[in-house]
Amino acid sequence: MAAVNKVLVIGGGFSGMAAAIRMSRNGFDVHLVEIDPDWCELGAGITINGVSMRALEILGLYDEVVKQGCVTDTIGMYLSDGQLLTNLPTPSPAGSNVGGCGGIFRPTLARIMSNATLEAGVNVRLGCTYNNITQTEDGAEVSFTDGTTSQYDLVVGADGVHSKLRQEFFPEVSDPEYVGQGVWRAIMPRPEEIDRVHMWLGQHLKLGVNPVSDSLMYMFITEDRPKKEHIDKSTWPKVFADLMSEFTDPIVQSLIPRAYDERASIDYRPLANLLVKMPWNRGRLVLIGDTVAATTPHLASGAGIGIESAIVLADELAGNEDLDSAFARFHERRWERCRMVVENSARLCDIEIHGGDKEEHSAIMRESLIALSQPI
Repeated sequence: MAAVNKVLVIGGGFSGMAAAIRMSRNGFDVHLVEIDPDWCELGAGITINGVSMRALEILGLYDEVVKQGCVTDTIGMYLSDGQLLTNLPTPSPAGSNVGGCGGIFRPTLARIMSNATLEAGVNVRLGCTYNNITQTEDGAEVSFTDGTTSQYDLVVGADGVHSKLRQEFFPEVSDPEYVGQGVWRAIMPRPEEIDRVHMWLGQHLKLGVNPVSDSLMYMFITEDRPKKEHIDKSTWPKVFADLMSEFTDPIVQSLIPRAYDERASIDYRPLANLLVKMPWNRGRLVLIGDTVAATTPHLASGAGIGIESAIVLADELAGNEDLDSAFARFHERRWERCRMVVENSARLCDIEIHGGDKEEHSAIMRESLIALSQPI
């Protein structure tokens, strides 16, 4: 006997879909509600490190990621003029032979996972979310925005960094904290020499590129911005191009005109992080992913640790007859990994903002990737 049988997942992002897929395959009756009627993940590209690919492999999705994305090896770290600082190894994580690094269009990964969610037999309702959750000793009654009500043994909250569930059930937790950096993202043609992840470290700027297909790459720039402020969208191409111009490596310089191409789909977002103290459950409601461990992208592990948490939760629920025991094991297995990603990413951000030691920056990245490569 498992700890639960009928489960509701609130939120159809990467963490929510991963939980639904794994729980359904573990034999649970899984329902998922997603407020977006189009179930459309926005954004440019996403870097997938080996640890994240191991998690996708566990879900049976790795081959499709290889087919529709781009898997590479090692990360080249450079100074702004192109001088090589170090090559970071990206070995396969423990227990897996997946590639050590890669990239894919974010909407493409979302489509791969949404198809898998439906194929796993999950009952999905789009354009719908919860209105109210009333917990009892042995379950939870949930009313929905479509006027229906249903009973569940467990509710899994995966409604994102601005979680309504967290605000309601964890009122003591402050909102995510702006870290003093913003990230710019764009899609650009891929020069032949960009056959893996490259990162250039400048003064208070970091630019990176990651192949996401045979002909395209995802470019990101992290920029110091002391205050969280609105940036007129009509100025984004020029701002992006001006930031690129601060990197004198000829590879970067050759791409500057591409910032003005509408196909670049430039996007800007201020960065914030959040780490909620455990436990992550309130009765029969448990939160996963960005709702409790939202990180900046410095270790390219935000989506990965959310998918990992979904897998671990599903497996502990299937392997324990007692819900409290399942929660205890889940918390024990997830805290240190999530804490390390959030806090080490924050330290990398701090080094970049204050012009700190670039060797320390590279060392933190290397040590973090090694630690994450260990079994989950």
